[in-house]
Amino acid sequence: MGSHSTNCKAQPNNMNPQLRLRRERKSGKKEITKRAMAAIVSLESLLPSSSSPSPSPLFTTLRTASSLSPHFPPQSKRPFRGLCKAQSTTAFAVSKRNAFTAILSGCIATPIIAHGSVLAQPSVGFREYIDFFDGYSLRYPQNWIQVKGAGADIFFRDPFVLDENLSVDISSPSSSRYKSVEDLGPPEEAGKRVLKQYLTEFMSTRLGVRRESSLLSTSSRVADDGRLYYQVEVNIKSYANNNELAVMPEERVVRLEWDRRYLSVLGVENNRLYELRLQAPENVFREEENDLRQVMDSFRVNKVKA
Repeated sequence: MGSHSTNCKAQPNNMNPQLRLRRERKSGKKEITKRAMAAIVSLESLLPSSSSPSPSPLFTTLRTASSLSPHFPPQSKRPFRGLCKAQSTTAFAVSKRNAFTAILSGCIATPIIAHGSVLAQPSVGFREYIDFFDGYSLRYPQNWIQVKGAGADIFFRDPFVLDENLSVDISSPSSSRYKSVEDLGPPEEAGKRVLKQYLTEFMSTRLGVRRESSLLSTSSRVADDGRLYYQVEVNIKSYANNNELAVMPEERVVRLEWDRRYLSVLGVENNRLYELRLQAPENVFREEENDLRQVMDSFRVNKVKA
């Protein structure tokens, strides 16, 4: 039996003719199937991608034929796995397009958000605010918003730069009997009073906090309503230690917390003192100075009708 087995391997031509023909047919069918599948895959890749992930009729027909054929071994389904790979590549391409769209949208929106978070948006005009009950009026940038419950009679602020805002304070009618803004003294004296009030409000109990202030300018003007107004400009800087509880001096590094410009307009009417206050970070003030000065020039006090 061993000798007969060796002769069969050495002389394959002695194989049964029917068996040899069957094997050749099977091998030919396998080769033809592989070539057909490869051609279909190539054709499928040239077709435009569909929004539906379902396979094409060509592949459906081929899979049906392969499933019904008893002569196809498991490895003949390898082209079908290639189809799955092609589908996943298409899905990845769609995801990549979506990602590119998101990145492009972010690139467009980022400068706007970054610009708005650092610098004030330039105003495109002004709105007028009139308080008939308390007797004053002003104009403010129309992109500013009103904030309720801020402690002042009225409060507006830039929606992007929260440190840029305006407010109006009015003295109590029962405790003040002002006849003119000159009751405060000359503009220089009024300016010192305003600066002292600011420093009192910004007094801090934190360790290592230091404030530097300077009275930049004081002036007076007579507006078109015939009333006299004082204008005061102040700069205040706040410094703080990065490590308040450090023992060694070298461990307490002083850093600048904020640097702001404060503008005040003072007027008297109805026996009351009116003060318009504007504040802005110094870097923002340099860009928004024209708008802020227009707000200052628009402030008016009015007679309240009994």
